[in-house]
Formats: sequence, C-alpha cells, structure tokens
Amino acid sequence: MTVAILTMFNGLSNTYSLVNVVAEHLKMLLDAGIHTKVLVCEDCPDSERQGIFADERLEWIKIANRLNDKQIHWNDYSQPNGDVHETFFDEAEIVAADFIKNLSDVDVCIMHDIHYQGWHLMHNVAIRKAQEKLPSVKFIAVTHSAPVNRPPEPKYPFSCRYTSMPNTTYVYPTYSGIPALAKQYNVPEGKCRVVYNTLDVLSCMSDNVKSIHNQIDLLSPDILIIYPGRLTTGKKFEKVAALAGAIKRKSELTVRVIFCDFPCMDIESDKYKFAIRKIGGFWGLCEKDMAFTSDLGFPNGFPRSGVFELFTLSNLFICPSYSESFGLTVLEAASRGNFLVLNEAVPALEEIGKKLKAYFMRWDARNFGFDTKENYKPSEQFYLEEHALNIVDHMRDDSVLYAKTLARQKFSPNWVWYNQLQPLLDE
Repeated sequence: MTVAILTMFNGLSNTYSLVNVVAEHLKMLLDAGIHTKVLVCEDCPDSERQGIFADERLEWIKIANRLNDKQIHWNDYSQPNGDVHETFFDEAEIVAADFIKNLSDVDVCIMHDIHYQGWHLMHNVAIRKAQEKLPSVKFIAVTHSAPVNRPPEPKYPFSCRYTSMPNTTYVYPTYSGIPALAKQYNVPEGKCRVVYNTLDVLSCMSDNVKSIHNQIDLLSPDILIIYPGRLTTGKKFEKVAALAGAIKRKSELTVRVIFCDFPCMDIESDKYKFAIRKIGGFWGLCEKDMAFTSDLGFPNGFPRSGVFELFTLSNLFICPSYSESFGLTVLEAASRGNFLVLNEAVPALEEIGKKLKAYFMRWDARNFGFDTKENYKPSEQFYLEEHALNIVDHMRDDSVLYAKTLARQKFSPNWVWYNQLQPLLDE
C-alpha cells in the first residue's frame, strides 16, 4: 500500500497545530511499514524539515506553486459566494496536473483541510479535477476545525467547500462534530469517520523510558504499577506481585508491573526475581505482566529521573515494604498522580499515608522495638481479593485518575492507529 498525505504546507513550524497532527499520522504510517508520500507546496523550505518530516523513509513531494514563472499567492475564499481572481482556474489546472502526476501510484490520499479552508479553494478545485484521472485512488478528507454552515444553493467553485467528492470519506477528530460535518459536505453521517488527535506522552520522555516501552508496553494497561527499590526481601516485591495478580484476577483488567530494581547483597537477585515471578503467576499475572528494569538494560538501577517519568504514566503505587524510615518513593508516586496503597503497619508509611489520604492494607512490618506478623482471616487470598476489588472501585471513582489513565490509553498514537486510522485505510 502507498499512502499520500496532502497538506500543501508552505512551512513546518510546530506552533501550527496541524503540523503536529500530520507528524503523528506520518509516524503511525511509517511505523506500520507503509510507503508514504507527503505533498507540500513547492515553497515549503527544506530547511524546516526536522523530526519525522526529515525521515528518510518519506517520499517528499513538492507541488507546483508557479504560473507563468510567477509565484501563486493564495486568496482566502471563506465566503460562500463571490468572484475568484482572474488566474484562479489556470492555477488550478497547473496544480491538478501535478496532483495527477504524483498520485497516480497511490492507493489512499489523506487530505488535511484541503476541502475546508478558504485559502485552499484553488487546491480543492484542483484535486477534484485530478480525481477524474485517478479512479482507483481512495480519498480521505480530514477537517480539523469546527464545520461551517452549508449555504442553501452554493455556486461553483465556492460549492467545493460544501460538496462531497466521489470515493471520499470525511473525517473529524470527535464524534460530536460528525452531524455538522455531514451537513457541511451534504453527505450521510455514515460516510463520516472519527480519528482522534493523539497525545504522545512518550515523545517528551527520556530515551531510557522509551527504551523500556520498546520492550514492554507502558501505554495500554488498565493498571500500571511502578515499584522502585533495592532488590531485597525487606521491600516485599513479591507482595506487590501478589496484590497485582489479585487485582487482575478479580477485575479482569489488564495489569502490568514494572520493578525498577537495583542490586542488593541480601539475596541472590536471580533467585529472588524467580520467586517474585512465581508468586505473581500464582495470583494471576502472566509472564508478560511483570518486568524488572535490571533485565531491560539497566542492571545497576534505573535512573531516578526516569522513575519520575514512569510514575507519570502509572496509576497505582503499592508499597508493602517491611520497614521504612520515611518512604520518599511514596511522595514521588503521589506527586505524579498515583493511587497509593501502603502498609499501615509501618509507622512512617502510616504517618505519610494519612497526610496523603492513602489506602491502607496490612503486611508484616518492623515497628519501633518490635516486629509484627499479620494473620489473615479467613485467608490471605480472601484478604487480597477483597482489597483488590476495593482498590479498583476507588480508582474508578476517582475522576482525575480515570482521566489520566484514559488519556494514556485511548488517545495514544498506537490506540488511534489500530482502532481508527488503520481501519479507515482498509475500508
């Protein structure tokens, strides 16, 4: 498959929001291994090509913007009627010929605002002329602004902003705008689709975090747990795995645990990690639900700044630690908007947790001058599963936490690609 992105950009400043949207679409297409062309105005400076726009996999096409060796200046024809300038149709013929030349080997052409913007009316007319010679090309017309009211009897060429083009699907970034979009172009709502704008939260994160994501998906889990700590039995890594497993089994949500571990002399690392995985598996986790950063390229520990970034993505922090003098990671997790589950039997965690309105559970702990040992009635399984359901209910009822999780999951480039854009190409 070959896909063309038709933008007619005459500049690539990322302060123009459409540049960022197109960049996300390009990344999705290239990551999927699809041969992609970008059609821009011939006056778009090569010096502005950066990031994904400079990717060597892109075929960069400049569309004519000259008539009789003079630069074509675009006029804004946002009004529903009037007169076009004298050379309008001559310009459209020149551009149409270039469209035909560069779209003849394309399967799908995605147009961004070409049918919508008044200053693209000439390109709108040109692509309609070109389509007559491109019967096998499927067109997708994306509108990025609020649709405009369709005048009662629009006259050509102004009617091009209010009339559908054959073999074309119309796209808007939200479902709420579909009825208005359909009215503008006088098409059935069933011919319209939604493709969300995306939030690529990983794009602003460090290479370390991106490296972790390349090995284990950080964006799609319903519950993402980050637990940093020295790999010692005192930190009770296995209790995190057990509760995470109970949450997955009782809620049927997807759960992922990333242990940001660093070496400790207390116990042999490989043996302890094996035990943690075994316990996690017993309670309901799969092998792919658990990962240690020491196994993902960071044997001596994951950078602290990276842990902060991971907490930005996660939504649940479980700290069953046997002993803490303060519990700084609790504050770190709280500062990044995580639901906190702490060991109430540890005085420092109880003190900090009460201030932060944390959710408490009880595990074995070291207190001042004595140790505690929990005896669960009727069983540890009942205790964990009861709290697992309570935790999930609390998290669902927290509107801020729910929004944070949904933004990470359902507005990520990956989700939008697999659920909206790719199906649109295959229709």
